[in-house]
Amino acid sequence: MAKQQKWQWQEPGRAWKGVGLYHITLTIPDRQPLLGTLDIPEGDPTKTVVRRTPLGNSLVNCLLDIPNHHPEVQVLHFCLMPDHLHAVLYVRRTMPTGIKGMVRGFWQGVKKLGRASSVSPNDIRSNHQEGLENRNRQEGTLGLREATLGLEAFAEGLKGQMSDEAYYNLPSVFTEMPFIRPMGRKTQLPNTIRYIDMNPQRLATKRLKPGFFRVQQGIVIGERSYDGVGNTTLLIAGRFMPVHVRSIWVKAAEHGDSQALREYKNGCVLSARKGVVMVSPFISADEKQVMQVLLNEQHSFILLADNGFRDYFKPSDALFDACAAGRVLILSPWPYNVKKRKISREECVALNEMAEDICHQLERDRD
Repeated sequence: MAKQQKWQWQEPGRAWKGVGLYHITLTIPDRQPLLGTLDIPEGDPTKTVVRRTPLGNSLVNCLLDIPNHHPEVQVLHFCLMPDHLHAVLYVRRTMPTGIKGMVRGFWQGVKKLGRASSVSPNDIRSNHQEGLENRNRQEGTLGLREATLGLEAFAEGLKGQMSDEAYYNLPSVFTEMPFIRPMGRKTQLPNTIRYIDMNPQRLATKRLKPGFFRVQQGIVIGERSYDGVGNTTLLIAGRFMPVHVRSIWVKAAEHGDSQALREYKNGCVLSARKGVVMVSPFISADEKQVMQVLLNEQHSFILLADNGFRDYFKPSDALFDACAAGRVLILSPWPYNVKKRKISREECVALNEMAEDICHQLERDRD
């Protein structure tokens, strides 16, 4: 990217008008697959594609049309899913209005298309789109535009037939304004793009292996109940061991004596290689290193999470693949808290104690 185009984080008081990157997500709240259908050729998630509906085509067209109305905005990347849209927008120079106002205008536009689609989606399917689907089912720019024009014409026809009150009471499909997340660090861009691109593959994996990604409630271990995602059969594995790096070892390593810390982490990995299931919240940097080795070497483990599971929860990155392979169980003793951002010291202590208790209880049940 040219030097003059590099983004900066907004200064205080700029109301999101300055140069910056934004991750935008527009979701159909009830998760109806109105934007597309998932196609998994040969049952291989890596080959998954999303076949767009006319409404999906129109939504993509409206997204790509944003720079025509706001030249300071560039659409860097997007991915349409059956029930939501992800996009990364780059604001290249100061906007006359903030990003929130721009996104609100985009949202108002697509709500009109949603109303038309909710009434009779089959009536607005264009002949040109049929032809495009017959040619490898890959939608082109003209197909996007024609789908939008078809929905817009249908919407205008509805308005002419109905009163304004009746028209605006029609389901708009997109009832919630898109979620806007500012991206403050350059490293977030490749990570966000990778996350967006993996959405179809991950959804396909979840559909092919629903048991490993369904939130299971009321998993009782000892006197405590957990919610979980992953392979619950790990709870009947042969042996269990907690991973908890003590601060005394870390402090000793900081002063040049790393033997105890090194031996402990190596011992955890050696136990995992013998089939022991490791149990931990994996909070500290050293504990995370142990978890990374477990992931790399494809060993099974139980992860204690400091927050519960929201609807449609899915693990990220390598943890997702391990979960799909049945090597991971994620447990949380607490319900999901949308406001939670950081783990407290008290929660760290509690989770480490729970890991010890889980190992004790499961070992006792085995005996």
